[in-house]
Amino acid sequence: MWRGVVAHVTSSTLVGIDAVPIDVECEVMRGLPGYHVVGLATPAVKEGAVRIRSALATVGHDLPLKKVTINLAPADLRKPGSALDLPIALAVLLAEAIYDPAAVDRCLVLGELGLDGSVRPVRGVIAAAMLARARGLRGVIVPAACAGEARVVDGIAVHGVAHVAELIDALAGRGALPEARTAAPPSPPDGGADMAEVRGQLAARAAIELAVAGGHNLLLTGPPGTGKTMLARRIASVLPAMSHDEALETTKVYSALGLAGGGLIEHRPFRAPHHSISGAALLGGGSQPRPGELSLAHNGVLFLDELPEFARGTIEALRQPLEERAVTIGRVHGTIRLPASCLLVAAANPCPCGWLDSGARECTCSTGAVERYRARMSGPLLDRIDLRVAVEPLSLAELRRAEPAESSAAIRARVVAARDRQRARLHRFGLRCNAEMTARVLRMTCPLDGACERTLAELVERRRVMSARAIDRLIKVARTVADLAGQDAIDAGCLLEAAAFRREA
Repeated sequence: MWRGVVAHVTSSTLVGIDAVPIDVECEVMRGLPGYHVVGLATPAVKEGAVRIRSALATVGHDLPLKKVTINLAPADLRKPGSALDLPIALAVLLAEAIYDPAAVDRCLVLGELGLDGSVRPVRGVIAAAMLARARGLRGVIVPAACAGEARVVDGIAVHGVAHVAELIDALAGRGALPEARTAAPPSPPDGGADMAEVRGQLAARAAIELAVAGGHNLLLTGPPGTGKTMLARRIASVLPAMSHDEALETTKVYSALGLAGGGLIEHRPFRAPHHSISGAALLGGGSQPRPGELSLAHNGVLFLDELPEFARGTIEALRQPLEERAVTIGRVHGTIRLPASCLLVAAANPCPCGWLDSGARECTCSTGAVERYRARMSGPLLDRIDLRVAVEPLSLAELRRAEPAESSAAIRARVVAARDRQRARLHRFGLRCNAEMTARVLRMTCPLDGACERTLAELVERRRVMSARAIDRLIKVARTVADLAGQDAIDAGCLLEAAAFRREA
C-alpha cells in the first residue's frame, strides 16, 4: 500500500503553567477520505478539523481527499485546548510535500485558527517560548497578538502571524516569516493612592512597612471604618520594583490563563478576591489544574478582606502554601506545583458586629458569638501570620488634620534599601527576602548574642504558648527590623519590636 510522507511539527501544551513538548505527526495515505486524530486529543482538538478546513480554504487549500492521520505524541498525555490548530494545519501542508519545510525548520508552532484563516491568541505563549529555548530550537511561530509575550524570552526568534496566508507565503518562498515587534510597555498602575492620605495609624503604617520590607504576612484587626482596607490597598504604592526574573515568573502565570496582556508584567500584582471565593479558585485546581488567586499574587500581594467571612475550609487550605510558598495539586495523572510566593495581607473585625472593645459603640454580640467568630481563624493559620496589629478608631481632630502623613515614595525608599541588604545576604541561597528563609538559612544568617537569647527566653516565658514556628518567624521579623535600621546584627530591641507586632488576634 502506498504510504505518504510523515511530517513532523513541534508544538506544546500547558500542564499547570509549564509547557510540555508535543510532536505533531501527520501522514496522508491513499484510502477512504477521513481525518483521524490520535494521542488523547480532547474534543476541542478534534473539532479543529472544521476550523482547519475552512482556514485553509481561504488560501486555496483543502484537507486532502485521502486518509489523513494526525498523531500527537506523547500519546499518553491529554491535550486540551485549541492551540494545536496551526501546527496541525502546517503538518498537513508539509505531509502533502507541496512546500519546502526549511522556512519553519526547528520552530515551535502554536495558534488557534478562525474560519476566516485568522490566527487567534492562545494561552501559555511565554511558557512555550521558554520551552523552545530550553530545547535549542531556532524560534517560535505564535499568534501576532501573543508575540509580545514570547519576546520577553531572550535567545530565540519570535514570529507573530496574524493570518495563515503569512505562513503559506513563507513556505512558498514568497516572503519571510514576519518578525514580532516589541510590545509597548504596560501602563503603570494608578498612582493616585498614597500612604500620605492615611491619617494617624502609626502602628499599622509601621507594620505595613515592616511587612513589605521582609515579605512578612500581615493581619489588620479593628472596628469597621477605621481604615483597614484603605491601608491594605495602599500597600501596592510602597512595593519595590520587580526584578526581570520576578517579572518573567509572574508573566508566565498570567500567560497560562491568557491574562498577560501581550507583554511583560512589570508591576507587582495586587489580588483581592471576594470572601465568597471557592477553594479551587483561591488555590488553583480543576480537572485540568490551573492557577488560582494565590498564584496570580505570586511576587505580589494577596489581600483577603473580612478574613473570618471566608469559608473555613478555604482559608485553612492556605496553611501549607503559606509555609512552602507553592501550591501542590495532586491528580490521578500526576502532581503539579504552582508558584505562590506572595505577601498575604488580611483584615478582620474583632467580632461579628465589629465594635468589641472599640470604645466607639457598644458591642451587641454574645460571648459565644464572639468565640465562634474568632474560631474561624484557627491557631495554626494565625501562627503563619508574622505581624498582627490593631487599627484603632481615630478622633475627629486626627481625621481632620491638614498636614499629610509620610508619602509612599519615602517609605518605598527605605523598603528598597532593606530589600537590597537582604538580597546581598541571601543571594547565595537563592532567596530574595527574609520571609523566605528556611530554618537552616535562618540559623546560618541570623545569629543571636547572649542578650538576644535572654530576651527571646523572656518572650517565650511570658507568652508560654509560642510555637517553634512562631519563634523562627519572630527572628525573621527581627532581622527585617535590623535591615530597616541598617544594622548588621539583630539586637534585643529588634526582638522586642518584632514581638510588639505579634499581638493576639
